[in-house]
Amino acid sequence: MSIRTFFTKQTILGVLLFSSISAWAQPRLELQSVIEAATERDPWLGQSSYKQDALMEESVAEGALPDPRVTIGAANLPLDTFDTGQEPMTQGMIGITQRIPRGDSRRLASAKKEELAGVQPYLRQNRRAQVTETATHLWLDLWKAQESIRLIEQNRGLFEQLADVAEAGYTSATMGSRQQDVIRASLELTRLEDRLTALHTQLASSREALGEWIGSRRAQLSVAENIPPLLLADVSSSWPETSVESVIRHPSVRATDQLIDVQGIDVDLAREAYKPEWSVFAQYGYRDRAPNGQDRADLFSIGIGFDLPIFTGSRQDRRLNASAARLEAEKTDRVLRIRSLKAKARSALARIERLDDRIDLYQQTLLPQMEEQADASLTAYNNDDGDFAEAVRARISELNAEVELIQMMAERAKTLASFRYLTTEASNIPSFSMTDLQD
Repeated sequence: MSIRTFFTKQTILGVLLFSSISAWAQPRLELQSVIEAATERDPWLGQSSYKQDALMEESVAEGALPDPRVTIGAANLPLDTFDTGQEPMTQGMIGITQRIPRGDSRRLASAKKEELAGVQPYLRQNRRAQVTETATHLWLDLWKAQESIRLIEQNRGLFEQLADVAEAGYTSATMGSRQQDVIRASLELTRLEDRLTALHTQLASSREALGEWIGSRRAQLSVAENIPPLLLADVSSSWPETSVESVIRHPSVRATDQLIDVQGIDVDLAREAYKPEWSVFAQYGYRDRAPNGQDRADLFSIGIGFDLPIFTGSRQDRRLNASAARLEAEKTDRVLRIRSLKAKARSALARIERLDDRIDLYQQTLLPQMEEQADASLTAYNNDDGDFAEAVRARISELNAEVELIQMMAERAKTLASFRYLTTEASNIPSFSMTDLQD
């Protein structure tokens, strides 16, 4: 039985069960609308944009010169009288000092913040892909519970008929029915009710989980009856197993590329620490008149200052070594990330292939055989040539197989959604690549 035939059968039976036209006129929760709503409501994306804006503002600030330092004071005051005109050396001073950071450190510090800001767009792309995967999984959980309930509700009438037949046969004693057949039919109906209760619990739990992303009120809608064709597509040959290029464009890898560039700038900044830091200063000194009324010339001073980074063993050398080690650690993290993405993608492909085999087996062989067995057992029982328990078991096995098929289809679609996340490509071509990447 094909997927199309399976869902066509469900639709027909569902229409018979829910005959009210108004019920079917209610809006359905489509997967694409769920993904769009979850993405729009995700506050993390807005937070990331704010972080990027903050880092870009800091980039401009890091590239600016430090604020000049102004000093105001008095020099050479006589302690006996504190008369500013008593001594020729006494002066009121005002000065300004401008510090000039080491080497090219201002440009490098600005570039570092800019590179950090460049991480955020890739993180947002990765987040959108993660939200799409999460929303898809939650939607499929809803679909699985909803369709399982629908299928069991459609088959409950059959089990009720079996119970009626057993009771009628036991009452009239014309079909050889036994009391245990009546009890067995009642027991199976009770188990069916218990199964429905468990599925309704799963359905409610899935709605609450999805409500976190799209709102509780919207999550109460019924989902669409069919899995979108995109999640039923064949992907067995859509991804080259050994191609590194297929995963280095993943947003999380591109974010790591940016962080590697940031660590590279940190290494350059550590090298700048070996250069002196300069400062220039200018100072004006005002002198009061002498006690005899003679004018005194005001004074002006100008000069430069710099430090001497000559004892580098315990500071500059250590910081440079630390920056280089962090750079290598970030490169290693990139290798591990790519390995993980490749391994998970291969695992997802293998799982999809096995699920495809099982789904095909169920649709083409197992379900038709179970249907034939159930029909044959029921016919034999009706002809007083079979056991009632066997007829019930055959119907239960058929129902279990149909529910299992729904679960497998949901699991297959969820695995494909995860595979699509693992093989997501960022919008830009990576600027960083490693030639020593190992499989």
